Amino acid sequence: MVIFMIFNIHVIISGRVQGVWFRVSTKNKAEQLGIKGWVRNTSDGKVEAVFEGEEKILDEMLKWCHIGPQLSKVDNVVIEKKYKIVGFSDFCIRR
Repeated sequence: MVIFMIFNIHVIISGRVQGVWFRVSTKNKAEQLGIKGWVRNTSDGKVEAVFEGEEKILDEMLKWCHIGPQLSKVDNVVIEKKYKIVGFSDFCIRR
């Protein structure tokens, strides 16, 4: 029997990440991978997200975050792993 561990990670993405469809693209990628959580812009020009899912799939999402959508230019991704499972029901864009 294989048991998959579900993790919850918080990320802050900086660079040219606002005004380039980063949130919508993040939502699309997360839904494609089956990840739950949320994404939003911050007041200081960054993007913040919480991803919840299996570790292998989260690694794939994090790789994508370092690249982002076509018009973005990611300078840095700060990752804070949290092991507390919130149990999100979907992935949404927060305002």
